[in-house]
Amino acid sequence: MSIARHIAFIALIVLFTAGTAMAGVLDNAKNAGLVGEQADGYVGLVTADVPPDVAALVKEVNLKRKAKYREIANKNGVSLASIEALAGKKLIERAPAGQYVRLPDGKWVRK
Repeated sequence: MSIARHIAFIALIVLFTAGTAMAGVLDNAKNAGLVGEQADGYVGLVTADVPPDVAALVKEVNLKRKAKYREIANKNGVSLASIEALAGKKLIERAPAGQYVRLPDGKWVRK
């Protein structure tokens, strides 16, 4: 399986890393405009003014994503940064209209 296919597959899995309950909460936070996908493959806080449970969720999701990205990088003999970038690109592409995404230049935009 090519790295690009691995990333496409992993991007879907990462969304559900902690189960559907966490994915549902994450989706709610995205739909509320509190968090969004970033070009580096991780979820980010759109504003600093978010409830503590949302900040904790972002941290937990990102820790799980990093572990998955590292696993893929090691398995394929590529850098973690390259996997993060590929995953970020795929996750931003798949973000639905109305959700925020953070582009490589650091700006948050609503799709």
